[in-house]
Amino acid sequence: MTLKFQDTSERSDASPLKDRGAARWVTGLLLLVWLCAAAAVFLPFAVDTSPWDAVTFRVPDNQGNWWHALIGAPFFLAFPMIWLRLRALFSAHLSTARERRWIWIVAGASICGTILVETPFMVHLAGTSEWQRLAVLGLGLGIIVASAAVLRLRRMTLSPTRACLLTLNTAYIANLSLCLLVYSEARGSVRSRSGWFVMMVLVWPMIFELVWIIIQAFKAPALFRNVTV
Repeated sequence: MTLKFQDTSERSDASPLKDRGAARWVTGLLLLVWLCAAAAVFLPFAVDTSPWDAVTFRVPDNQGNWWHALIGAPFFLAFPMIWLRLRALFSAHLSTARERRWIWIVAGASICGTILVETPFMVHLAGTSEWQRLAVLGLGLGIIVASAAVLRLRRMTLSPTRACLLTLNTAYIANLSLCLLVYSEARGSVRSRSGWFVMMVLVWPMIFELVWIIIQAFKAPALFRNVTV
């Protein structure tokens, strides 16, 4: 699916975090949320294993495999989100066409990875309860499908940077919802799964941001030209 947006460098007056009267403190608050998410990359999510451990295959009992790597990698999307927040606060230009292409590639790869991770749930091979299986598929795939529909239907009202924010949020939350559900019953001390508790708090402002971007996409008039980025 080819999405078309305005092929220019955006300035801060078109910021998805500043337009329509949004205050700078909201941008700062979201920056704080994603800074905490970046720190959580190195916190144990379950069984003393962090997302960093997962992508480096340092899973207890040498059980690390592609599945663990794919669920750990999307946690690193917090870093481009931080970069976008800093640009919104301190730079006149939010992003360039080249930078947005890299974001699309990274976020798209993450979404493909999440779909692969959910494949065992589709064919009843994940070893989870039926309610967990349905919840994982419903949330993970549901978020991806809903965001893809918004990008398709409202591509003329979304600024390029806002479209990147929507895609990054989608890729991150789709994977995070899977992890929160799958490891909700993981055994161990609070310290051994501190990352799970941190992300259980952070997921709510992330969901709020995603919903806010979608609402703004349907409220905004069509302002962007059909030029392929």
